[in-house]
Parts: sequence; structure tokens; C-alpha cells
Amino acid sequence: MIIRLSIALVLLLLITSCASLGKKSKDTHQFSVAEFPYIEKFHEAVRLKTSGQIKESIAAFENCLTMKQDDDAVYYALSQLYLQKEDAQRSSECIEKAAKLDPNNVWYTQELAYMYFGKGSFSEAIKQFSKLTKLQPHNVEWLYGYAESLLKGGKTAEAIKALDRTEEEVGAHPELALQKFKMYIEIKQAEKGVAEVEKALKLFPDDPQLLSTLVDYYFQSKQATKAIELLEKLVKANPENGRAHSALADVYRQQGKQKEAYKELKLAFEADDVDIDAKMKILINIQETSFKVDPEVYELVDIMVAKYPTEAKAHSIRGDYLNTAGDEKEALQAYKEALKFSKKEYPIWRQVLIMEYETADFYELYKDSKECLEYFPTIPTVYLLNGIGAVQTRRFSEAISSLEAGKELIVNEKSLEAEMYAQIGEAQFGLKNAELGKISFEKAMVLDPKSNLIRNNFAYQLAESKIDLDKANTLIDAVLKEENNVAQFIDTKGLILFQKGDYSESLKFFEDAYHLLPSDMIIVEHLGDAWIKMGNAEKAIDYWKRAKVLGAENKSLEKKIEKKDYYEPIY
Repeated sequence: MIIRLSIALVLLLLITSCASLGKKSKDTHQFSVAEFPYIEKFHEAVRLKTSGQIKESIAAFENCLTMKQDDDAVYYALSQLYLQKEDAQRSSECIEKAAKLDPNNVWYTQELAYMYFGKGSFSEAIKQFSKLTKLQPHNVEWLYGYAESLLKGGKTAEAIKALDRTEEEVGAHPELALQKFKMYIEIKQAEKGVAEVEKALKLFPDDPQLLSTLVDYYFQSKQATKAIELLEKLVKANPENGRAHSALADVYRQQGKQKEAYKELKLAFEADDVDIDAKMKILINIQETSFKVDPEVYELVDIMVAKYPTEAKAHSIRGDYLNTAGDEKEALQAYKEALKFSKKEYPIWRQVLIMEYETADFYELYKDSKECLEYFPTIPTVYLLNGIGAVQTRRFSEAISSLEAGKELIVNEKSLEAEMYAQIGEAQFGLKNAELGKISFEKAMVLDPKSNLIRNNFAYQLAESKIDLDKANTLIDAVLKEENNVAQFIDTKGLILFQKGDYSESLKFFEDAYHLLPSDMIIVEHLGDAWIKMGNAEKAIDYWKRAKVLGAENKSLEKKIEKKDYYEPIY
């Protein structure tokens, strides 16, 4: 695309403007009475054009042509109007007619030149620009347009000569040198192109574009030593050139100079000309290719957040790095910070929800999954996580509604559907609808008969409800046969035995579960329950107090501690 220089041209504002377009002025022509209707219509068309009434102005000018078909000024005006209407075809036709009627009008020739260039008719554009440059050899805009047309028309050598003429008019300029460099490269005369850039560098030694062009060329032509020398010169000449710092960092990294590489990377990350996506790409590449992340990389992450405090990407990559470092709490906060600035990035939501699930932060899981559904109402997994959060915070009716809605979105994912039914079962048991709970769990086990988690949870709910204890026992025995080192599964076996009144056996299972997971408040409380039934109030109270510290939600716990006796749990 040719960038046109500004031309002060007021066209057709007055009838006298016809003179500047090659028309005879009223000084040399006396208008007859017969011509007055035409003149009035012409004035009307000009007024309409000036007031921005394009459609009406076109109609008025077209009316002029019914009275007089050889008025080039009318065709020129119509060309401009059709261009405003974005009707390139009609605009082209009109300017061609205007130029044909007055081939010596320089403005018509100019319009034709740019029109042909815009249409990709470069051979025609070359003819018109050639005519213009002959008329005004010192017009830089036309010289540049001529060079561009020659280049696009495949006449690169001639285009270079046209740029040489431009340079003679305006003097040496980095942009001209770069244009000629590209042209010489195109005609496979790289040495001449390099010479043009080097000549320009003598006048503009700190120009970053000239330096970076040569750097790129030297790297591509496998002249690494020259490229590195220039890169180092470039970053000194332009310390804010982030791309140069980034390129130099890559060179140092390949040379094994890690300290120097990170120094350059920090400067690149602080620069404005390297966008956030490029910086993200660097950090992702480091994370994916490094067995161990160097401490300096975390500095780059901090620079990202400081540089782009309102960009979700910056906070999310910080979360990724903190997660890799094992700092899950801070990682989760970083992901949540990212969501403040972009609610429509599902990968960030997914990371937040999974981490909340894994850390058993069920209130936050419930709250955040509910918000996530506002943005992603068609993802079944979010409904499942919302259902889990609702169940664990005892919002059982809400959980069922969410899980039923999510279940309808599942397509050929039996294990996911099984999880949905299992959670509905949990909610139904929570509402004391044991029969409905059993139906949902049975459906879950049909869909995923190998899920030990579903079988365990079903057995646990039966045990808590003190129903079908033999079935619960069969279920948990099948689970423990396959996985006998999961604390929660062992605890379920203990609870079934406890509900059957076999306290000494239940104690053994509770103790085994406790040794595997001493931080589980439910297991700790169960252990206290078994000890009270075994007649050891001191140990029972000790474990109940520990359960309280861990956050046990049983409303009977305080009473058990106070009365030193067992009471049914209340939630």
C-alpha cells in the first residue's frame, strides 16, 4: 500500500475551481442563457457534495451529464463521490473518463496512478507514475509511488533506481536504505543491499531498524559472529529494544552463558516492544523444557505481573510456576487473581476448581463453580464440581438440581455420569431420602462397576444411615480387596463394624486409618467414638478434642466432650 502525502486541494467548492481542473474560466468564456440550467445544476451538486449529501450530489452530477457529456470536472467529482460510497468500480470508470477528456490534468493522472495501484494493475500504475515523475521530477510522493509500482510490477532493478532518485531529492534516510536492502535481496544481490544499510549506518549509527535488519541477515546467512557483535551494539544504542535483548539472551543461552542470558531476558521482559504473548511463550518454553526451574525465572514471572498487573495471562503463568514449585496456596491465589481480569478463560477456572476440590475447600468450590457456570453453562464437569461443593456444604437440594442439569449434558462419558449419580445419591441420603439415595448409587455402580470410590461412598452412606449393613459390608470388603491402604476406605469398614456393635474390631480399623491419615477430622472423631464404647473416656475425649481442632462439623461433638459419652452425630 502506498502512503500518500497530504495534498491541499479544494475541489469543486466554487464554479471557478473548474479552471484549476483544465476548464475555461469565465474570463475567457461568456456563458449563454442556454447554459444557465446546467450551471445551476452544477452549483446544486457542489452544494450537496459540500454538505455531505452523497447520494443526492451523485444524482445532481449525473443530471449534469445528461445536459453536457464532456465535462471532465463532473466525472472527477463523481469519482470522488463513488469512492466515498466505497463503489470502487464506478469510481474507477469516472476517473478514467475524466483523464480521457483532459489527459494533461496532473490531478487526474495522479488519481489514475493510485487507482491502478490499488486495483493491482501495476503496469498501468507504472505508466501513470512515470508520466507524473516526468512532469514533476522532484515530487517525492510520486517518485516513491513509482518505485512501489515498479517493485510490485516485478521491475525491482528499476524500482531501486527510482528510490535512488528519491534519495537524491530528500537525502539519505534509514527507511529508503531498508527498502533498497529488501529489493536487492529480492533480486539476489545481497552484497549491494548490505552495502546500502552499512552506508546508512555511517550517517545513522544508532538506528535500531538498520542494526536489527543486518542482525537478522547475518543470522540467516550463518554469520553468527557478525550478528552477535551487532546485537551487542544494538542493545547499547537502544537499551529499550526488547527484541534485541531477547535475541541476545537466546544467543547467550546457546553458548551456555546462563547468567548473561537471564540478564538480557530481564531487560527484554521490562521492555514494551516485546508483547505479553511473546513473553508468555518464553516462560512456557522454559517450564516445558526445564527439569528444574532456576530462581531467576521466578524473577521473570514477577516482572510479568508487575508489568501487566491487569492481564489474566500474567497472573495465570505465575500460578503455573508456583504450582510447579509446590506452593499450592499461593498458586491458587494467583489463578483467582487472573480470574478478576478475565472470567472467560476456562482453563484458569478449571485449575481453580480442581485445586479447591483437592484441598477440600468445599465452600470456595461451591461458590466458584456456581460463578463458573454463568460463563460456561454447557460443561458437565463444572456441574459435577458444583454438585460436590453443594453436597459437602450440605446444600443438598441445590446439589441435586445442579447435578441433574449437568447429567443431561453428558455424551458417552459413563464414568462422569456415574459420578453424577453417586453425588445425587449422597445428596438424597443427606435429605434423609435413603431409598432414593440407594437408587442413585445403584445406577452409578451399573455405569462404573469398577469405581472403588463410588462403592465406598455407598457403603459409608448405608453405614451412617444404619441400613443394609450387610450390603455395606460386602461393598467395602470388595473395595479393600483391591485397595487396602486408603484411609477413608478403611474408616468406612470401621464405621460399619461400629454400627454393628463390634467396637473392638472397629477400633482396629479406625486406628489403621488414623495412622495413614491423622489429619482427617472424621477418622479422628470415629477413633474417639470407638474408645468411648470400649470404656476409655480419657482417650475418647483426647481424640474428640483433636477432631474439634481439625474442624469437625458434628454439632454433637461438644456435648460428647462435655458429657464424656457417645451421642449420635448431628450435621
